[in-house]
Amino acid sequence: MKRIWKFLSLILVFVLVLTPVAPASAAAISTKDTDLTGYTVILHTNDTHGRAIPDSSGGNMGYTAVSALKKSAEAAGAQVILLDAGDTLHGLPFATVSKGESIVELMNLIGYDAMAPGNHDFNYGSARLSELSKLMKFPLLSSNVLVKENGQNFLKNHIIITKNGVDYGIFGLSTPETAYKTNPKNVETLEFKNPIEAAKLEVANLKASGADVIIALAHIGTDGSSEFTTERLAKEVDGIDLIVDGHSHSLHEEGLKVKDTLIVSTGEHLKNIGVAVFNKEGKLSAGTVNASTFTETDPSVDQVIEKLSKENESVLSEVIGKTKVVLDGVRENARTKETNLGDLTADAMRHGTKADVAITNGGGIRASIDIGDITKLDMVTVFPFGNYVVTKYVTGEALVQALELGVSGYPAPSGPFPQVSGISFGIDASKPAGSRVKDVKVNGSPVDLKAKYLLATNDFMAVGGDGYTMFKDFATENEFGALEEILMAYIKELGVVNIQTDGRIKVVAEAPVKEPVEETKKPEVTKEEPAKEVKEEKKEKKEEVKGTEKEKEKEKTDKVKIYVVKKGDYLKKIAQTLFGKESEWKKIYEWNKDIIKNPDQIQIGQKLKILPN
Repeated sequence: MKRIWKFLSLILVFVLVLTPVAPASAAAISTKDTDLTGYTVILHTNDTHGRAIPDSSGGNMGYTAVSALKKSAEAAGAQVILLDAGDTLHGLPFATVSKGESIVELMNLIGYDAMAPGNHDFNYGSARLSELSKLMKFPLLSSNVLVKENGQNFLKNHIIITKNGVDYGIFGLSTPETAYKTNPKNVETLEFKNPIEAAKLEVANLKASGADVIIALAHIGTDGSSEFTTERLAKEVDGIDLIVDGHSHSLHEEGLKVKDTLIVSTGEHLKNIGVAVFNKEGKLSAGTVNASTFTETDPSVDQVIEKLSKENESVLSEVIGKTKVVLDGVRENARTKETNLGDLTADAMRHGTKADVAITNGGGIRASIDIGDITKLDMVTVFPFGNYVVTKYVTGEALVQALELGVSGYPAPSGPFPQVSGISFGIDASKPAGSRVKDVKVNGSPVDLKAKYLLATNDFMAVGGDGYTMFKDFATENEFGALEEILMAYIKELGVVNIQTDGRIKVVAEAPVKEPVEETKKPEVTKEEPAKEVKEEKKEKKEEVKGTEKEKEKEKTDKVKIYVVKKGDYLKKIAQTLFGKESEWKKIYEWNKDIIKNPDQIQIGQKLKILPN
């Protein structure tokens, strides 16, 4: 087998793991011939951010697929361990309305065996996370989170699970970045210790307890900008066989081997489900499955999701405030000019984070709110994406670059159009894109290009989404709750909303109107001219033949397009989107070898050349 994902897709249709059959032909094979007896399958998820419900448009498989996959492997004779590496209990309203309880109910139903908490699992506060852990029918594991008051572990350190006569020792780790990648108030009673030192102790303890295989369930990530990464963990801590990873939203389709340790991670939002397999001889292989290779669902999970969704509806009807004015979220307005809803949103972000300035993309505002009561449903309708608020210290120069990007499409409606707080500026649409922004002020004073300002924005833009690549390389100062939660808290504080636009964005010059070009009148043709034209035409055709090959090459070069990598992209996904075939990823890689060092690790904001296919 050349690629592990091939045999993983076969597992899903009960085909013997060792049969080297391509996924395209797998469905034709009988399910009765499979025997996975003696195999231990580690199914794993990470960074789901509340994406419990399948979403075909986003490729999110949902928990129904996780459950179906687990049952499929078990029906084939495999013994299964199901793990989650965190950032699971918070995100979309399905999770946040019940403060994570709906997700716990589903995880209990599916039969998870363990979970490590991610930084966003603390978004409801450490006390709420403790409450949720008591509702879980599986342990919430972290060996490096201590209670400041007494130095005791906040959660359970590890467990040992026996499958096929093998003892699997599993311990949890949480990123120390949690101290600032959730609201600090959420974790003020906790201390996040060095995960490497904690791991060394856990490996020793588990081996002393008789564990045959050591698994680190870690919300640490492989982002090189972090002090602690799972790659560093694997290098510095001997004895870990498998690291089930989260936090950096990395996708390691076949695992990342570091020394004797295999690191696995599925990306984000249940777009993939991870499968690591220990065969009868104890040899470990890993891969992922996605919606294109697995389409099964579990009706029992679907029923519970429907029930929970209905329960959420009553909660979403709660009134959180009132508005005396229509809050303008009309698509064409939010993407072309300052609106009062844009102002309100950006003000809430700045107020809730104590930032100097706030910028959010107009394309993220999806609806208006009418005069009268404002409900939770209004909030999640306006902001349906589950984005959360991030702060970063950025330069004044980066702020100006961001504003230039945001208005580059003006006057056409454009998703990146900036809705701002703490900033005022003018748009000179008579100038070319990149030099349109005028008279930028930060809280009333001219922007200092070299100064650092604390910026509040959404997580999508913070990593370069919508083209805001000027933000992605600045370190994250803090991460807060969901965007709609920040706005709800602000509205509750106001009580009654009566906001008008205040001129923070002004158009100082419109684009010049292009005069219509008069059509040149064709000269009349006399009776003698056609013969002359035929001769000229033949001459032109001879010249055309000579230049055909050069023109074809030039035409091909002229048709080169640029694709900007977005959050959640990987080469196969881009190939599927552009060409309808995942296998075309190799062409994209060949065209862009000069900037892609590792085809499994493309970066958000990278500009990829796409040639005609």
